[in-house]
Parts: sequence; C-alpha cells; structure tokens
Amino acid sequence: MQHRYHHVVSTALACTLAMSVLAPTAFAAPAVAATANLAPIRLGMIEGMSGPFANAGEAVERNIRFAVEQVNARGGVRLPDGKHLLSLSVFDNKQGVEDALLQLKQLTDQKIPFVLEGNSSAVAGALVEAINKHNARTPDNRVLFLNYSAVDPALTNEKCSFWHFRFDANADMRMHALVDVIKNDNKAKSVYLIGQDYSFGQQVAKAARQQLQAARPDIRIVGDELHPIGKVKDFAPYIAKIRASGADTVITGNWGNDLTLLVKAAKDAGLHLKFYTFYANSLGAPAAIGDAGVGTVRAVAEWHPNAIDGNAASDAFYKSFRQRYPQPKDDYLFLRMDVMIDMLVTAIEKAQTTDAVAVARALEGAQYRSKFHEASMRASDHQLIQPLYVAVMQKLADGGIRFDNEGSGYGFKTERYLAPAATALPGTCKMQRP
Repeated sequence: MQHRYHHVVSTALACTLAMSVLAPTAFAAPAVAATANLAPIRLGMIEGMSGPFANAGEAVERNIRFAVEQVNARGGVRLPDGKHLLSLSVFDNKQGVEDALLQLKQLTDQKIPFVLEGNSSAVAGALVEAINKHNARTPDNRVLFLNYSAVDPALTNEKCSFWHFRFDANADMRMHALVDVIKNDNKAKSVYLIGQDYSFGQQVAKAARQQLQAARPDIRIVGDELHPIGKVKDFAPYIAKIRASGADTVITGNWGNDLTLLVKAAKDAGLHLKFYTFYANSLGAPAAIGDAGVGTVRAVAEWHPNAIDGNAASDAFYKSFRQRYPQPKDDYLFLRMDVMIDMLVTAIEKAQTTDAVAVARALEGAQYRSKFHEASMRASDHQLIQPLYVAVMQKLADGGIRFDNEGSGYGFKTERYLAPAATALPGTCKMQRP
C-alpha cells in the first residue's frame, strides 16, 4: 500500500522560512548555515490528518514545524561531519491503529530514525509494540519513538520501552493536578465522569475514581460513562443524563471535537456546571463554551499563554508562534512539543550520532531549562517530569488575562501551579535495555 503523507519540509525551505519568520524574535538564534549537501535528519510524524480529529493532527503539525524551524534557524544539528537541518515528514494514519502500523512500515523503509506520535494512546501502544519488534529484527535500522500526547500511564509503566519517550504528563499526573484543585472546592459534591471509550478515556475515569476517593471521599460519583470516540454528533442525550444525575461537576478527558461538542451541548441546554478537563483550552472549545465557562471551566497543561505573569520570555515564545501562524484557528501552542524537539537535538549532539541506542541513552536523565520552564526525562521509565498548571477560563475583556485563545475573547488564568517534583508519581516500569 502506498503511504499517505502531507508533505516533507525540504532543508532549504525549512531554513529559509525559519530565518525569515523567526529572526526578529527572542527565540531565533543568529542563523548559521548548515553544511552544504549534508543529508537532513528526518523526523516522521504519524498522526490523524484526516477524519473527525484532523484539526488536532493539523495543530500538532504546526507545533512540530515551528520547533523544527527554530532549530534550523540556528543552523541545525551539530554532528562530527557538520551541521544538519531537521526535516519533517507527516504520515496520515486516519486516527487508526492498522493505518498507523502501515505508516510505520513506510517510515522505517525510508530509514527515518525518529517516530513522532501522540493523539491516540491506542495507536501509541501499538507503535511501542511494533517498534520493539522492528528494532529487535533490524538492529541496523532502529528507530526511537517520541510521544508528545498519548497519556495512558501504561506506556511508561507495564508497557514501558527503552525505545519510547513520553514528553507529556500521563493521565494520572494530569488527574492528580485537577484533583488537587477539586479537593479544596467545598461546593463540589456530585461528580459525573464522561469520556471516550478507549484506553485513554478508560484510564481517565479510573484515575478520577481512585484519586477522588483518596482526596475527597465525601464526593459522590453520580455518573460514569464512556462514549464512542469521534462518532457522537450530538451530545444532547449525554447532557440530559448529566442534568438528571444532579451533578455539580463534570470531569472529562475528551479532546478534539468530542470535547467541543460536549461543552457546546451543555451550553445549549443551559446546564451550568463546573468542567474539569484535560483540553478545554483549545480546538474550538473556548468559543463553544463562551460566557458559561468563565470561572467554571478548567484545563490542565504544562504551560499556557497566560501561565506566568510578567515573564517576558514566556510571552515572547507565544508571540513568535502567533507571528508564524497568525490565523486565530491556528492558535494552539503546546510547549511540550518544542521541549521535545529541543531535547532530541541536544541528545543527538551529545551522542554525536542519530543511532537510536546512543540517542536514547543521551535522553535518559536529560535536563531542560529555559527562562520560564524546566523539565527532566526520568531514566527509569522515560516519563518527562515537568510543571503542570491548572487554569480557569476568563474573559479577555474583564482584564484579568493578557491573551485569549483562538480569537474567541476567552482565555485561561493560572489557578494552581504544581512544580515538577509535585507532579511526579511513582511508576512500575521494569526497563529492558539493549
């Protein structure tokens, strides 16, 4: 089967574009030309670029390209033979496991050494297993899997792999941050859990039940429901169930259109609840929620545009992304993806090779520091440890925030900051190293 991918950034185009767009910002180092005729270091992103979650895949692609362009603007990756630019190829898996495995085969046939994926924990689990087998069979063509969003805790626990690194907080870590806020909310008495029916959604519900029981045993869970992922067009029946349950709070890990349609249905029904979410700060959700979300809708993330008041570096980072992608619909910046590419480049330069074993060893225990963020890659399970922010929705016109999301007039304000040490949870990984 012929693979499908959107496009490959040519080395010359990537460098030229990065220099022209990023040179005026604080995030573009003085451009240094890469060594002529050296092959680029290729990254292969396997993601759902078509279907109901295409907007989420497109948002990821913008973020990865933004990070790649920054590296290329400063001259690329320094190896013994000179400076190599990064090149990104995007493979469309249509958000399916079987298609993802087909794209992985195409990617390895092209000898692309780094695999990027994240918008499905089910896909990520299949890729980990397939990459384990591939690397055992073909030691001369091993690949590393860099995971930017697949947050099923199993991926760094019982299914952990030497070849897999996760740059997002896992579902248990994210839920821990949300529960840290809920436990102090005296008005939270009855909680409804709703999520997508696959490994991630199931884990979110499990984590919510366990952590609420430990932190607030007085809270009643009045609903616990999973729905088909990407197939529900009208969430009104689900909202009717939530209303009937008497819930005052909803916890959901929904993302993409499944989140947007859920909160829109609640708004249309006039149901005013507190929503504790993983992803309500993006992909159309703020506009869909509107005034109903002010002070009641929360999201958890490793960073957001209003995360740090008065931090010039944080604001400059966000503004440089908006300069690169000025359309309001493209306003979704994940700091973790920039961190991922930066840490990968540093590891390649430390290893002085793109060999998967050497780069993996350089990533283990690696530290990341900027003027507004810090993170470390835990060697025991390849889980990135970084801060988490719980933020509550605000109206830009009210003056409490500097930036809104997606031109909606609504943004998020930090309500709770958890330092890296406070987000780290124990793991069960028994790492097998080559």
